[in-house]
Amino acid sequence: MTSRKPLLNVIFFDERWKQLPPSWQDDIQDAFEKTASILHKDFSGQEVSIVLTDDQKMRTLNKEFRHQDKPTNVLSFPSEEKEELGDIILAYETVHKEASETEILPLHHTLHLIVHGFLHLLGYDHDKEEAAQEMETLEIQILESLNISNPYEDR
Repeated sequence: MTSRKPLLNVIFFDERWKQLPPSWQDDIQDAFEKTASILHKDFSGQEVSIVLTDDQKMRTLNKEFRHQDKPTNVLSFPSEEKEELGDIILAYETVHKEASETEILPLHHTLHLIVHGFLHLLGYDHDKEEAAQEMETLEIQILESLNISNPYEDR
């Protein structure tokens, strides 16, 4: 079977992200592959950048682009370039705090947020109930294929 996943470009703006288990980049690639398979799409030849930063930088981006003066866990920025899907940006402190509060492994929460961000790059959104349900269902399905529990179960 040929790979249908995008090329992965990882950018570290916060070295604490390097504490994730050694397999995490393979896990991201696996998540992209599962997403491609579930959506019946081919992303080969396209690139996704994962930008690993901190709350301070995330707060600045969130304020500038979403007009919310606070950090958030993940932001996605689609690219206008044909060979690039876009950037998924994660904030270290917020992601790890949420993982701790919900008693989820930081790697699993990180992978969930990357899947969430990837779906945003593909045009999925959660502004309206029906769209949110579709996106959440896809997230659950992709995470299940990665042996990660449903993050929405306890709601």
